[in-house]
Order: sequence, then structure tokens, then C-alpha cells
Amino acid sequence: MIERVKSIRSRENPQVKALIKLAGSSRERRRTGSTLLEGDHLVRAFSESGGTAETILASESAFAKSEIRDLVERAPARARYVLADRLLEPISQLVSASGIAAVIRTPRQRPLPSVVPGCVVLENVQDPGNLGSILRSAAAAAVTHVFLSPGSVFAWAPKVIRAGMGAHFFLTIYEEVGPDDILRAFKGMIVALEPHAEESLYKLDLKGPVAWLLGNEGAGLSDAARRLATRRVRIPMPGPSESLNVAAAAAVCLFEQVRQRERPLPSG
Repeated sequence: MIERVKSIRSRENPQVKALIKLAGSSRERRRTGSTLLEGDHLVRAFSESGGTAETILASESAFAKSEIRDLVERAPARARYVLADRLLEPISQLVSASGIAAVIRTPRQRPLPSVVPGCVVLENVQDPGNLGSILRSAAAAAVTHVFLSPGSVFAWAPKVIRAGMGAHFFLTIYEEVGPDDILRAFKGMIVALEPHAEESLYKLDLKGPVAWLLGNEGAGLSDAARRLATRRVRIPMPGPSESLNVAAAAAVCLFEQVRQRERPLPSG
């Protein structure tokens, strides 16, 4: 073990206590402005995106593996620890299974941009898995700006980060932003999804700037948000299902936009 990686074997260690509290408390994550990345995929993705972790930690058994040891030793970090295996389970069952995690600072809220070329605007999306999946689709579709209304789940919660699979590190995410705050000045088309809208998604010309407006998993969009839309569309579903969940709907929309930009709709 190289000298700059410190060993911890006691649960009474202040670092271990802080990690347990951070992993288990949303309030603590917001208070400290930090969060936990769980597993080597996320730790590596964060490192490759140019991020510097506050702390990287690994279990003794994981650190014995060359690929984990190399990641712990080489990834940019202000502190590095190897913990006795038994200390990881109180921090997180997932960390215990994977053997590696990192503590990172969550980005500070930045001023709203004056010009947005295209974006996803989410109102009261509360399921961590759905939000993480939407962020993953947005990053894959090269839609880099995502706005979350008050009442949405915290974008940097560990469950959201896990579902995002590293997408967070390639997006600009704004929280506590009402749809009205960003869409009043948007110059492109504002598209709201409604299951019973008359117009089909596939009839839209999506080659220009688009703001995708999606609502809560159960309630959908508020009336105020719906009024901001310049187009209201449905995703055609010939099967017996009445609707898609918000993450699936977002993926369909984003990749229809990608498809059109690669192969424009025929004229007429």
C-alpha cells in the first residue's frame, strides 16, 4: 500500500461516522454539499470527466484487486482510504458489494443561462430511478441542459446518480427552477407530452431548438406548466398500455429528435 492511502479499521473513526451519515441522510448531503458515488463505474466516470473527489475509499479485499487499487491510487482525490471490509456495510450495501466509493462535491447552483439551445424541463419528477434514467437519455442524446422544478427529487441523491450511470458528469443540471423561470424566454419550440393530445410526436419537425416539458409520474403537468407549451403531443401507442412512465417517454422523445436530425423528415 502506498503511503498516501490511509488504512481505517475502527467504526469509531470520524471518517467512517461521516460516511455513514452522508450515505443515509438527504439532509446531510444537502447540508454538506456533497454526495456518495457507489461502485467503480461511477468513480471511474467521474474521474474521466475531469472531477476531483473529496475522498476515495475501498475495502481491503477490493483494494487487493489490481484494477481497484489502480483506480484508488490514480483517480484525482484529496484523500484516500482503505477500510476494513466490515466497515463498508453500514455505509452502503452497494458499496459493500462493489468495494469502492467516492465522496464528491455537488455542483453549486449557477445563474440561469440567458440562451438555451435545447433542454429538458421536469416538473415534480419525484422517482429517483426515473430522474436518473432521464438524465442518462439526455446525455446520450446530447441535450446538455436539464431543469428541475421545486418538488423534484434531489438530482445528486445516490439512487439518482446510480440510475444516471455517469450522465450527471456531462450535463448542466439546474434545480429549484420553475418551468416559467426558464421557458418564458425560450426561443424554440416548447413541447409538452400529454397522453390524449391530438397531435402525434412523429408529426413534429424537431430539427430546431426544442424544450421538452415533462411532468410528475402520476399527476402529469400542472395547468400553469401546460400553458407554457407551444405544442402538445402524444406518443402513439397501438398496444393496450395507456401510457409510458416519464423516463420511457423522455427517451422516446429525445431519440426521435436525434433520428430526425440525422435523417430529416421528407418534405410535404
